[in-house]
Amino acid sequence: MADRPLRVAVDGRELTGSPTGVGRYLGALLERWGRGDSDAPRFQVIVPRAEPAGADRFGPQVEWIVERAGRGGTAWEQTRLRQVVTRLAPDVFFAPGYTAPLALPCPLVLAVHDVSFFAHPEWYRPREGFRRRLLTRASARQSRAIVTISEFSRREILRYLGVPAERVHLAYCGAPPIDADAAPSDREPLVLFVGSLFNRRHVPETIQGFARAVEVVPDARLVFVGDNRTSPRIEPEAMARTLGVGTQVEWRRYVSDAELDDLYRRARVFVFVSDYEGFALTPAEALARGVAPILADTEVAHEIYAGGARFVPPTPESIGRAMIELLSDADACRRVVDKGQDAISRFSWEECADKVAHLLAAVAAQ
Repeated sequence: MADRPLRVAVDGRELTGSPTGVGRYLGALLERWGRGDSDAPRFQVIVPRAEPAGADRFGPQVEWIVERAGRGGTAWEQTRLRQVVTRLAPDVFFAPGYTAPLALPCPLVLAVHDVSFFAHPEWYRPREGFRRRLLTRASARQSRAIVTISEFSRREILRYLGVPAERVHLAYCGAPPIDADAAPSDREPLVLFVGSLFNRRHVPETIQGFARAVEVVPDARLVFVGDNRTSPRIEPEAMARTLGVGTQVEWRRYVSDAELDDLYRRARVFVFVSDYEGFALTPAEALARGVAPILADTEVAHEIYAGGARFVPPTPESIGRAMIELLSDADACRRVVDKGQDAISRFSWEECADKVAHLLAAVAAQ
């Protein structure tokens, strides 16, 4: 290996389709890794069916390996993906989303963003929760190193996965560049939620809180963006109709990056009241564009966002009061944004990519 660049195989399935959390995380890393010169590591990214849209943005050090059989689920992971990795014989394999093929023929570095399915199994359907716990634990035990995205998640991994502390490494996610010209006082009274809809993210309480806010700010609007993964199923627009705010609440399953950027630049308030996250990227995206967030009062939210949010318990009353304040008080909104932008300025995708790349090289050299 000393006379050639490091070769890293990567599970790239989360980049296909409509990328969300893990896909956006991996995309940010590959954009940095792909810019290297000819002596830099080479990343062979394995995807099912076809290259992702916009694959050319990742640079010359990223090579796409298309495995056309299967759709990228667990069966594909444990059979076809393992076969491709065996054929490629890389120096190290990077699995960016919790699980990896078992019995790999090369060292493994595994990214585990959170362990909600261990900490709160009641949030998952029994079969789905069992699958996640089984494969994540098995993948963690065969890995040479685990990378995670917050100190909170690092402690949770040690608590639930039973791996040695020296194998768990912290590399905070990055945040987008801060738009210094984005002024929240110039915005329409739009409240925005971006992220998959899970029960732990308190969609009903958010809508109920918004209905209270409309009594004070009658022209306010609430837009949800994200796949609906609630179970039991929650229908945001139907719930809004029962509360008399149906014309002011909208749900969009997925939007393009350009549409999402437009929503961020129009919104005055961002709401993401979640009981459990590893980092929560979308509030950072909102803050970078001048949107004041309302977050659940949790340990990880304080770790990442410091004083740069309104931290609330997940009740309609508390969420509604925070919405009213930030929609009505431009000075309060500006103070939250200023503190939040200071908080997220600590996080860099370049630093994250460098840390993970160094970890991959160290594992390959063992």
